Amino acid sequence: MKNSLQDHLKTSSYDYFLPKELIATHPLLNPSDAKLLVYYRETKKIIHTTFHNILDFIPSDVNIFLNDTKVIKARIFGEKVSGGKVELLLNKPYINNTFMVFIKGKVRNGTILCFENRLSCEVLDINEDGSRIVHFWETDDENKIKLDFTKLIDILNNIGHIPLPHYLNRDDEKADETDYQTLFAKNYGAVAAPTASLHFTEKTFNELAEKFNLHYLTLHVGAGTFKPVDVDDILAHPMHSEYFNIPESSKEAILSNDKILAVGTTVTRTIEFFNKTKQQNGEANIFLNPINQPQRVDYLLTNFHLPKSTLIMLVASFVGLEETLLIYDEAIKNNYRFFSYGDGMLIL
Repeated sequence: MKNSLQDHLKTSSYDYFLPKELIATHPLLNPSDAKLLVYYRETKKIIHTTFHNILDFIPSDVNIFLNDTKVIKARIFGEKVSGGKVELLLNKPYINNTFMVFIKGKVRNGTILCFENRLSCEVLDINEDGSRIVHFWETDDENKIKLDFTKLIDILNNIGHIPLPHYLNRDDEKADETDYQTLFAKNYGAVAAPTASLHFTEKTFNELAEKFNLHYLTLHVGAGTFKPVDVDDILAHPMHSEYFNIPESSKEAILSNDKILAVGTTVTRTIEFFNKTKQQNGEANIFLNPINQPQRVDYLLTNFHLPKSTLIMLVASFVGLEETLLIYDEAIKNNYRFFSYGDGMLIL
């Protein structure tokens, strides 16, 4: 029986049971060995293959869009001047060289935190979502040098940790510094990788570039991508916003009549936000779901996402709720690996 409109709006409709052993805690030695589920919307046909063979399935007359954001070593550990350990996750720059962060540990306005490499910050404000606004400085011979984003990144690259998603349930390792970055990562600003692109090896990517027109845009993936939908009605979920920028050449490709394959949910959100607003940069907060379907993106390459997340709802915006659940059930039956380091799905 087909799901009703009411079902599409229920957060509980996007739940599914995932055996714990199917959560990919590490990438495969060769990322292109990942399984790839190819789904044809017109016929509802499913093909099981591997990422090595992806070029055999991508339609020939298509522009491919990729997200060139780069993951920051955004997790740092320190202590309060008053005593007590803290963990800080940089989320994104704010205004006037202040930053939005998440802090584990009790802090109030005015609290000063100290980290390695003479790095310190002060809590300036607390937002409704629990994030904090802080400013950072470096102490040099008792002088406080306020840090902008570029200087802060330099320090974080020395003392910070790759902010792996919580569901990996492990500390970051040296290998994650490369494994959790795309081959074409360029612009620092993300706290999570655009994971659909992690399957590309140099060989596969070079073959892709030879055969197709590749276009880049930037969406700095924020911590909000992991925020669970904890309301009964999905339309009541306060969608997070993320900074994006679309270069002129990519804008022209979006405005053309050519078909588009989005590599990842982040690319999809960026293109669809531009299609709706015609903004070339700024903060994107579009929430794609079966009630708000994509209008410009034709095809999607993505991973398998968390139950009851905005990302599985985005998949449902392409294929519908009923088909999404059937596809996920098929992936589980065939032992696909799920989430950031897991296998992929190509929706055609």
